[in-house]
Amino acid sequence: MRTQCAGRFSRRRLLRGITLAGTAGLLGWHPRRAAAEPPPETTRIRLIRIPSICQAPQYVAEELLRSEGFTEVHYLQKRGTADIAPALASGEADLSAHFAAPLLLHLEAGDPIVILAGLHVGCFELFGTDRVQAIRDLKGKTVAVPSLDSSRYVFLASMTAYVGLDLHTDIHFVTHPGPESIRLLSEGKIDAYLGFPPNRRRCGSSRSAM
Repeated sequence: MRTQCAGRFSRRRLLRGITLAGTAGLLGWHPRRAAAEPPPETTRIRLIRIPSICQAPQYVAEELLRSEGFTEVHYLQKRGTADIAPALASGEADLSAHFAAPLLLHLEAGDPIVILAGLHVGCFELFGTDRVQAIRDLKGKTVAVPSLDSSRYVFLASMTAYVGLDLHTDIHFVTHPGPESIRLLSEGKIDAYLGFPPNRRRCGSSRSAM
């Protein structure tokens, strides 16, 4: 399929396809900004860094960003996903990948955040004890999340509502950091935990309900 824009790498295409940054770094590509394209309105960009493999494309995109005219590329260290939306809304950060569900809550609250593009699907996995064979089995159970405004809580809310459970009366939520939740799940002190697939080895004795 032919296109008149073949070979041209604009800022808009960068934002739509930032996941290509990792491949570009590995292959040693050095794209040059199209001569006809004006430089960016600002030469500084601030991205958010959290301990998440989902954010990896942002961490290797610095060379591509500089080729687009950004002379200052900064990474703001944050604790987790719950810190992303507040940093964007306050203007502390300019750009970040984030999960759609918690962003929708912030948009509904009126926070000045713009969603530019989708990145990927499929990241979380629901782990449970033998007492949890399906999402409906969460009724009356204790489920751990990092916080009640985290992406994990919002995704669980949509999942449980989809199968007819009342988030406020049918499930007992407790808040713990990820490693603590994994330990409590392995000891049978909680019934379920929504984690990332790399947690499988740690949650090996638990059953995946998704």
